[in-house]
Amino acid sequence: MILEGVQTIALVEDDPILGPSLVQRFAVEGLTAQWWRSGQEALASFARHRPSVVICDIRLPDLDGETLFAKSAQLVGGVPFLFITGYGDLEQAVRLVRAGAVDYIAKPFAVDELVDKVRALLASELPPGEGRLGVSPQMQRIEALLRRIAAIDSHVLFLGESGVGKEVCARFLHAHSPRAGAPFVAVNCAAIPPELVESELFGHEKGAFTGAHARHIGHVERAAGGFLFLDEIGDLPLAAQAKLLRLVQDRTFFRIGGEQPLPFAARLVCATNRNLEADVRSGRFREDLYYRINVIPVTVPPLRERHEDILPLLHHYLRDFAEKFASPARGLTTAAEEFALEWPWPGNVRELVNRIERAVALADTPQIGLEDLFPEHAAAAPAATRDASLATLSEARDAAEKRHIERALARTGGRMSETARLLGISRTTLWEKMRRYGIAEPQGPAGNSRL
Repeated sequence: MILEGVQTIALVEDDPILGPSLVQRFAVEGLTAQWWRSGQEALASFARHRPSVVICDIRLPDLDGETLFAKSAQLVGGVPFLFITGYGDLEQAVRLVRAGAVDYIAKPFAVDELVDKVRALLASELPPGEGRLGVSPQMQRIEALLRRIAAIDSHVLFLGESGVGKEVCARFLHAHSPRAGAPFVAVNCAAIPPELVESELFGHEKGAFTGAHARHIGHVERAAGGFLFLDEIGDLPLAAQAKLLRLVQDRTFFRIGGEQPLPFAARLVCATNRNLEADVRSGRFREDLYYRINVIPVTVPPLRERHEDILPLLHHYLRDFAEKFASPARGLTTAAEEFALEWPWPGNVRELVNRIERAVALADTPQIGLEDLFPEHAAAAPAATRDASLATLSEARDAAEKRHIERALARTGGRMSETARLLGISRTTLWEKMRRYGIAEPQGPAGNSRL
């Protein structure tokens, strides 16, 4: 039985060995899978429960893949389909992708590759900024911290490169706080001309200065009992920093030209891509203000340091923009995904959103390719990445498996037993694969191999 409220994989596969084996492997990975041996059994289940992902063999004893896909659309339209195909069914698999299936995987395939694809599809069901911040260990730790501090009013300072998602994290904190029903007022301090900063932040009274023809309510006042998010606070002029310090210390402020102090009832959350400690040493940022706003620092890592989030983010925004633009785009080619995982993303999440928006807006087929996502780099991409037909399927799978093992070793610090458990294989199998792919044996501090 498929559990309601739980992300589930519907596996439609008539092979009596492959079916249970995949269900068991998914269970090892912490994923819930339900196995159906025929198309009709699967359709009957879809009528009762909506799965999160469908993995389906193209050849079934009662239905072929195209028939099942068409009938499923009436029951679970929008659920991502991943087809398993033999060499003789590749043309049909390509037709299914063009018709809206997410992707296909050819037999024989590496189970690790299938697991990676499924994880990406499941993660795309959890929109960043709403239910989850990411699937990477780094972002899961940040999410846990933000949930823990959501109910308290201590000042939070988000640190990290431009475009990593600091405002997304701040909005996540707001959404999970008791102030969620009150305003979230975001201010980009770097975008306000220095001569207007005080007026924009604190407001002004009518006649306070030349051109002040009416009372103006500033961002501080508009935040009311919600969140005041000051982005790029490191770019705030020193004069404005002094007034902000008074706001933080006294919890009151004056409109320009005002005579009565007004209460500040919002929670202050700040963000910067600058090194504020260095700015304090150089005199560009007030030391007293720095310690006031930096009660709970949260460093958001760049996208290149959290590879697990790349594909979920791409799939999430692809679906968002496809709906917005009524685009036929439904998924990414393997070449596009592989290049995206290797790309350093200098512009971080902001660059990712820009690239996928452009690709989806211009798409005229269901699949976003390498040339759509990285048009300026597609011609220079490695041959095996640029066009999967230039390498054998076996070579492509081996390359993907090698990268996956290397990432697993990096995550566990080279500990073989832990890596084997993470991959769902025995230590002996792991050793054999490492020797096959030329992966160096991890060494401990004394030059001994790690267990």
